[in-house]
Amino acid sequence: MIRRFTVPAAGRTLELGGRPWLMGVVNASPESFSDGALVGTADAQLAHAAQLLEEGADLIDVGGESAITNVPAVAVQEEIDRVVPVIERITRELGALVSVDTYKPEVAEAAIAAGAVLVNDVSGLRDPRLADVCARTGAALVLMHTRAAPKQRLQDASRYSDVTQDVLAFLAERMAVATARGVPEEALILDPGPDFAKTPGQTIDVLRHLNDLHALGRPLLIAVSRKDFIGALIDRCPSRRLAGTLAAVGYCTDAGGHILRVHDVGAVREYLTVRAALLGELAVDPALALAESLRHEPPATDHAG
Repeated sequence: MIRRFTVPAAGRTLELGGRPWLMGVVNASPESFSDGALVGTADAQLAHAAQLLEEGADLIDVGGESAITNVPAVAVQEEIDRVVPVIERITRELGALVSVDTYKPEVAEAAIAAGAVLVNDVSGLRDPRLADVCARTGAALVLMHTRAAPKQRLQDASRYSDVTQDVLAFLAERMAVATARGVPEEALILDPGPDFAKTPGQTIDVLRHLNDLHALGRPLLIAVSRKDFIGALIDRCPSRRLAGTLAAVGYCTDAGGHILRVHDVGAVREYLTVRAALLGELAVDPALALAESLRHEPPATDHAG
């Protein structure tokens, strides 16, 4: 049975446990590895967020700088200009819970003021001032394992004698830093950092031992959607990794993931719905029936003439 957590988040409460929460991804970063070409305007990002919520997202993760390493870091003000208008509109117009994907304290501060309740830090709290922002504002904080600085690539098959133990030690130490700077332990969420400072093989090793991370006593955010380790296993580019992503999502759900950060929210929700029904986790009415309109494929539309 997955452990339940009540996570305080800038005046809101995240009730985690039971079914995994789905974190939909809205990129305001044209350099994003998976969908940068589709970023578009603030209106387009708002529409994308609305679609993700309709598909079943529980919260929206807005990022203004991709972790991709072949482009320089985005300036603080530019990142603020990318994310703040989007966060303001998602929270105001859609009423959604929003996290901000950033490692910069100034960006986090502006994003929280705009309505974000969670800071998703992919740097492993490299700048401890980020914890100060969360402590002051009450925002929840995601701590992720990485041994590389932001925008730096570390792929070394001999880097770790035991990569899972490195993840455990690193996250425990980062938790201590965050709480020493005033972030309540109850507001911390942990991320093992698939692909960050890890080869595909090392990422797979960590995920095989995901259950070990529960010893740290905090909820787990799992970001496996379209990741390189999936592409390496199935020889697919990011947009063609959905089948592999669903396999990873199923495994990480079995291992007790609390939040799943995914791009294809609708497909993941449908997968989890069928899975829960077959496992007996979802009540199914014996009278359940397929709507007649869904029994067959609709006729092809003739665009000729």
